Amino acid sequence: MPEGHTLRRLALDLDDAFSGTAPRVSSPQGRFAEGAALLDGMPYAGAINNGKQLFVGFGPDDEHPDGARVLHIHLGLIGSMRFDAPLPAPARLRIELPDGPVAELRGPQTCALITPGERQAIEARLGPDPLRADADPDRAWQRIRRSNKPIAALLMDQQVLSGIGNVYRAEVLFRNRINPDTPGKALKPASWRAIWADLVELMPTGVIDNRIDTVRPEHTPEAMGREPRVDDHGGEVYVYRRHDQPCLVCGSRVRTRVLEGRNLFWCGKCQRRG
Repeated sequence: MPEGHTLRRLALDLDDAFSGTAPRVSSPQGRFAEGAALLDGMPYAGAINNGKQLFVGFGPDDEHPDGARVLHIHLGLIGSMRFDAPLPAPARLRIELPDGPVAELRGPQTCALITPGERQAIEARLGPDPLRADADPDRAWQRIRRSNKPIAALLMDQQVLSGIGNVYRAEVLFRNRINPDTPGKALKPASWRAIWADLVELMPTGVIDNRIDTVRPEHTPEAMGREPRVDDHGGEVYVYRRHDQPCLVCGSRVRTRVLEGRNLFWCGKCQRRG
């Protein structure tokens, strides 16, 4: 599932393509035809994400005096948005300008027209997003410090922390040498501050590069004399999808198991802190 940095990149790309315009909006597939008809020709008012939730604003103007509308998108496991020539298969949503940019949405978990008030209600249920300047990490900490659940599970709970997925979860726990089974209430405050600081550092780079790289300079392929990692789900990482491969730091085998329906990756030798 795309993580928060991907949604932030999509918001920026939508703004680059459609700011200051009133684009055509359609649903070639037909499943969003009614909502697309309401948005068609309305002024584009900007996109923003909160974690894995993307909100695209339209209107109002003199021709649409009934007020602003909000398009809510959640990509889910298979959703994607492309900014190039349309594919043969019909898209759920198409936003376009005549002889200009085209954005097509396919396979989303959510593509719905909501009110500004409904958007506020959705955001109120989310934990702080490390990509947002107004995020308060103490909100997440107050939930973590009272929980018996493993920190590896809590980091994936969008009501605790918004925008974190399987890759960032595995990598920040490794980078901070934290045992993924540590109960939230046993996690040290300093460890939580280190996790948050790491996410604030790593995720903006993911937005810029549109991929997740987490290895420190001394562990890059060039520094270690190893082959670059080849994987569609991320860049240079320590443990994510590296099951049974040698840890880049200690050489022991990276482990994996399923935790709450998702594959967890960690190094048993490096990650011993609580």
